[in-house]
Amino acid sequence: MTATLDPSGPAESPPRRRRRRPRLLVVLLGAVLALAVLVVGGTTVYINVIKSDPPEEFALAQPSGTESIAPTGSLSGGWRVASGSEVGYRVKEVLFGQDTTAAGRTTGVTGSLTIDDPVASAASFTVQMATIASDESRRDDQFRGRIMDTGTFPTATFTLTEPVAIGAAPPDSRTTRSSTAKGDLTLHGTTRRVSMTLQSRWDGTSIRTVGQLPIVFADYGIPNPNFPGISTENHGIMEVSLVFTRTSPAPATTATPTP
Repeated sequence: MTATLDPSGPAESPPRRRRRRPRLLVVLLGAVLALAVLVVGGTTVYINVIKSDPPEEFALAQPSGTESIAPTGSLSGGWRVASGSEVGYRVKEVLFGQDTTAAGRTTGVTGSLTIDDPVASAASFTVQMATIASDESRRDDQFRGRIMDTGTFPTATFTLTEPVAIGAAPPDSRTTRSSTAKGDLTLHGTTRRVSMTLQSRWDGTSIRTVGQLPIVFADYGIPNPNFPGISTENHGIMEVSLVFTRTSPAPATTATPTP
């Protein structure tokens, strides 16, 4: 029996495919690293170039010029929160590993003050929480919704509970008085007794007061403000800048300029 030879020769085994898993891992790792660089680098650019600087902390501006106003009579009587008043918050943020500061402000504040020389015998102010705004709309959406729930708790209120000694009328409009106001703060539906450090100045027609109050979020049942990519400290600062004007004319307090 004659064997027939296959002219094409023995069949060759198909070539083995090279494993590409290590190369794929390298590509994926490179993509992750590149994304991390983009996130951190983009965040740095956003914070240092694009993002607006937070507003300065409230402070009493020095009177302009060389003249000052000397009050005559008494500051006793009724006063109300007037135009130019602001209330807001300030809190430290970590944005994708980069430190920054978030701050929101509103002019939606009303209130009153009663002075019976030499003390402030009554005072209160109310803030419309939904009107507080920062430089970032997404932060504001979180603030008004999940964090502060302004639909359920539309206002925050401070009410003085103890008289504050303010002394006699200041000698001039450059004099700054420091005081501590003890009262009840109602925030996010919770009321707590607090002490607010204040500085005040009479400018001839109005009383200007600035102050700060530390707020621990858990004390008021405020949810953790953190959300993906952004974390904050567990506390912030409530800032106030209030301008009080008389509720009615008071001839006894007529002021005259002095050199």
